[in-house]
Amino acid sequence: MKEGGPQGGAEMSKVMKFGIMPRDEFKARTIAIAKGEYKPKAGEPKVWFESVRSMSQILSNENKELLEIILQQKPGSLKVLATLSGRKSSNLSRTLKTMARYGIVQLIKVNKSLKPIVNATEFRIDISLRSHSSHEVSASVR
Repeated sequence: MKEGGPQGGAEMSKVMKFGIMPRDEFKARTIAIAKGEYKPKAGEPKVWFESVRSMSQILSNENKELLEIILQQKPGSLKVLATLSGRKSSNLSRTLKTMARYGIVQLIKVNKSLKPIVNATEFRIDISLRSHSSHEVSASVR
């Protein structure tokens, strides 16, 4: 992984690992961690989705294009990003806040504006087909 901080230049390539796990399994896993019965391994995802569908809504083609615009154009505000992307400000704000909750972007307050910063350019997906088994696939924003 090449680093340079968020948007540290064209060479930045930060991998973010997501997991897919049914809600009941995720809840049981979280409780086991809290009780000290389970310690997550170093390579395990820190961000989890309930289904492939919910993940695909966040990483839709339209949203990947939005991430590309942020990486390439480095807009200083959501207003500038709305102009560059052709998306409505309200929709854009909601989308970016959702992406921020998953750690995909940061929204940095600059004066009275929010500046979007992309945190990852590559994604690894760990999909749980059965309890304690997984299959990893990769996706990249490029």
